Amino acid sequence: MNFFSNSKSLGILGGGQLGKMMLYVTRKWDIKTYVLNPNEDCPAKLACNYFFKGDLTDFDTVYKFGKKVDVLTIEIENVNVEALEKLENEGIKVFPQSKVIRIIKNKCIQKEFFKKNKIPTSSFNTYKNIDQIKKDLSSEKIRFPFIWKSAVSGYDGYGVKAIYCKEDIELLHEQESLVEEFVKIEKELAVIISRSENGQVDSFPVLEMNFNNDINQVEYVLCPARVDEKLYQKAKDISYKVSECLDHVGLVVVELFLTTNKDIIVNEIAPRPHNSGHLTIESCYTCQFEQHIRSILNLPLGLSKIKTSAVMVNLIGDENHTGPVQYKNIEQILAIDSVIPHIYGKKETRPHRKMGHVTVLNSKIEKALQIAKKIKKTIKVISK
Repeated sequence: MNFFSNSKSLGILGGGQLGKMMLYVTRKWDIKTYVLNPNEDCPAKLACNYFFKGDLTDFDTVYKFGKKVDVLTIEIENVNVEALEKLENEGIKVFPQSKVIRIIKNKCIQKEFFKKNKIPTSSFNTYKNIDQIKKDLSSEKIRFPFIWKSAVSGYDGYGVKAIYCKEDIELLHEQESLVEEFVKIEKELAVIISRSENGQVDSFPVLEMNFNNDINQVEYVLCPARVDEKLYQKAKDISYKVSECLDHVGLVVVELFLTTNKDIIVNEIAPRPHNSGHLTIESCYTCQFEQHIRSILNLPLGLSKIKTSAVMVNLIGDENHTGPVQYKNIEQILAIDSVIPHIYGKKETRPHRKMGHVTVLNSKIEKALQIAKKIKKTIKVISK
């Protein structure tokens, strides 16, 4: 199926920064694109051929949108899976497949998938309500501290809390949730696996993610990860097993914990381009967004090899600012060699909202990290 300068079309559910960066690729190759998003001012609107405003979780909206295109993909998991299933049954190619999204969008189902397929992960229990958690605490089936996660709609640190005492439980919202063992972590890693419809599989270098623990959000990403060769290969092997068990088409990002005991376990997975892979735009021969497009259109996968070490720093909204956005001191970092800012095009800032990122290229990764930390202190994302 030829999409280049052709009538064939690609649809994207979601119009955020991930959708915008996918469209870097489709514009380069003159692929006709449709985007569905609930917000008319979304970052992806200007780069697509046709934009539709609508609810991604509404069956009729997603189904009608999907009927307009030849291949449908996502940039966010919170979409109507039943509509995707119907579209697949009617011959529309949906990648990642609806069965994959159904597994991944619910963290309880995702963890059961790991358990069923003997994929190493932390111990866990699933719950329908808060009373069940309290009951298991009383019987000592679970103990403080533990990690609580909402089953659905958690992202960028939202819907995840460390629970240390009974008072913390009273602050939780009533919903289906996951309780995980509190694991001592040395590093957080990520591996991006690409898989095409014809079964070609490849992966990017192992990435290292540094989190801001106060808001549970990625602050820096390093490529390649600073781990020894044995752990590096183990992270890859586990990630390839996840990909094989999912049998997905497109990207799957496997987030991993390197524990203080030197074990590697899976934390979560995402079936799409991911914040951890943004630095591949400049640091690798083929970036994650192009690899995703290649995968879902059944094209030969590109060379994912690293060109140079890199560090990415997220630009997030200042915690004291809400409103129309402005980027303070950005011209100062533009004066630094091998520093590439990406501004997502979101018009409104709010505390901790991802508004952009900056990639630093340097053959010495520690030097790149040093520059990234300077950038973090220099740029301020504030309201006008």
